Amino acid sequence: MTGDRPALAATLMVGSLCMLSLQDSLVKLASADVSLWQFQTLRAICNLTMLFVLARFIWGNGSAWPKRFWAVALRSLFLIGAMLSFFGAIPFLSLSEVAAGLYVFPLFVAVLSALILGEQVGPRRVIAVIAGFCGTLLILKPASASFQWVSLVPVIAGLFYAATVLTTRKLCREESPATLALGVSVAFVTVGILGIAVLETVQPVALAESWPYLFVGWNPLSLEIAGLILVCSMLNLASNIGLAKAYQSAESSWLAPFDYSYLIFATFWGVVMWGDVPDLLSFTGMAMIAGSGCYVAWRERTESRLREADLNRALR
Repeated sequence: MTGDRPALAATLMVGSLCMLSLQDSLVKLASADVSLWQFQTLRAICNLTMLFVLARFIWGNGSAWPKRFWAVALRSLFLIGAMLSFFGAIPFLSLSEVAAGLYVFPLFVAVLSALILGEQVGPRRVIAVIAGFCGTLLILKPASASFQWVSLVPVIAGLFYAATVLTTRKLCREESPATLALGVSVAFVTVGILGIAVLETVQPVALAESWPYLFVGWNPLSLEIAGLILVCSMLNLASNIGLAKAYQSAESSWLAPFDYSYLIFATFWGVVMWGDVPDLLSFTGMAMIAGSGCYVAWRERTESRLREADLNRALR
């Protein structure tokens, strides 16, 4: 890791995930007064405004136009699927349950890498993937009377996020972080406005009464909620810039264990704001998900170093 700054990277990672978890708890807090489509549209507009200010006065005037438009658009669509699934489940589940569902994404990355990209996945990583899914089952408790089908939505978010990771890794490596952030913000504004327009036109009354967060286009916006959306936007943008800097300062496989600090922060905010204390099975499931995800990342790092060593020997 010559030239890397692992301590700085770990600090940025943990601080950024703390901000992200706080943002997500504020979204849950505001979900009774604002629709999903309204929130995402307004937050994306705030993000775009701040991105343009940063680009103009801090980052310079370099072009943010993507090198491969279709790849950035595909990544943005996958990330929208992940975020809509994630935030769509927030009003109905505890924050720790939603977070645990999302954080199966490293396991999906391993599975998709084997199925789509043809990468080899050894038996030990297969066992780690199975252990992670068993941890997810401990949290979702599909055989219990309290199980809700909405509990599967964060797992779908994990699948979309895994597709985002692979798209970023394979198709968007030459794009700047500002370009990727801009692409996501534009896509969110577009999808949010379309969602609002469709729901305001169709007006599904029965669904809107039962699931107002998902099936209402626009709610009257109070000053408090507008301020909350602005705070969420600032937290979102600051945390994403921090995460980008963290991944530029150390190897992603080395940072993988710190990524799971989000589960701790999500549980903390859930306890502080709503008194949602996970039971022993849920804590065990989160530990299994984190452990298996860290193992998969460690194996990827080890195999990458072995491939580099083989290549260096072959070139001598």
